[in-house]
Amino acid sequence: MHASAADMLALVAHGPGDYRLERIARPKPKANELLIAIGACGICAGDDKCHAGAAMFWGGADGGEPWVKTPVVPGHEFFGTVVEAGEGAEEHFGVRVGERVVAEQIVPCDKCRFCRSGAYWMCEVHHIFGFQKGVADGGMAEYMLFPSTARVHKVPDSLSFEDAAIIEPLACAIHTVNRGDIGLDDVVVIAGAGPLGLFMAQVAYLKTPKKLIVIDPVDERLSLALSYGADLTINPAKEDAEAVVRALTQGYGCDVYIEATGSPAGVTQGLAMIRKLGRFVEFSVFGKETTTDWSVIGDRKELDVRGAHLSPYTYPVAIDLLERGFVTSKGIVTHRFGLADWRAAFDCAHAVDSIKVLLVPEAV
Repeated sequence: MHASAADMLALVAHGPGDYRLERIARPKPKANELLIAIGACGICAGDDKCHAGAAMFWGGADGGEPWVKTPVVPGHEFFGTVVEAGEGAEEHFGVRVGERVVAEQIVPCDKCRFCRSGAYWMCEVHHIFGFQKGVADGGMAEYMLFPSTARVHKVPDSLSFEDAAIIEPLACAIHTVNRGDIGLDDVVVIAGAGPLGLFMAQVAYLKTPKKLIVIDPVDERLSLALSYGADLTINPAKEDAEAVVRALTQGYGCDVYIEATGSPAGVTQGLAMIRKLGRFVEFSVFGKETTTDWSVIGDRKELDVRGAHLSPYTYPVAIDLLERGFVTSKGIVTHRFGLADWRAAFDCAHAVDSIKVLLVPEAV
């Protein structure tokens, strides 16, 4: 099928492991909608697990209703340029054609009890860009549509291409760190030095904790964490992480533990090394169920266990921190691929020698 002004190139998910590069109809914005020419779209760990068929996305063996509605264009880590605005859309969003923009991952319904109370990121309908066909097609395409309830933010011209491309994961990292309520006297452990963990390290450093520790089995990522402000790093393949943390805390354990590994071992490790009355923040998307001795949380330690979901009210903070140079994408964005090379991009994103991989409609 040859290209025309009415279509576009897009990666389309049809099912677990069934992703295809296709030419599909280019969206046409209606009233209060925007058409965006994609600059770049990152591949998230959740995208990788969805492509691999993780049960949480596809309903699992019990035949439950799949959360992913196909066929859908994946991708929720994107930015782009407004190329067309539906009637009233420029005023509705406070942006103009030609400006760079980003939208938050969630497309809230604006009607449920959570949206109406201001907790829009917990919307009961919960459409996320890149997972529900038609309603919220994502950014792994040449163009995408921002519907009227999207949460849209301008991207300053001063931000580099790479910084603009990582606003979404950085915003998630900010929310996660905020959930930890880090104090000046806290020993903080961040488990996992993938893109999210490395952004969390940068943000946690700005909170000036007593000690900031990052755990990961990849030494190159630990070196990056040190450059971002970590006081100490631990490779759990080479050291007993719990023993190291206890030795630094008079045997008590860390005050705050942030789980960003996506591995069940990251959960059980944290529950073991955190002190009594500590704050455990869970961010990861898991590919399978995680089990633990639940009595650790209540009977033994009385932990404050907190979830961190998406990035409510933190996109402006992320953009500001990037603009002022307090946080950076340097060292984290490692690879770019064109849409035609999406298979190689997903393979690369799954490899330990990459960190953040971008899909770019026209690789630059």
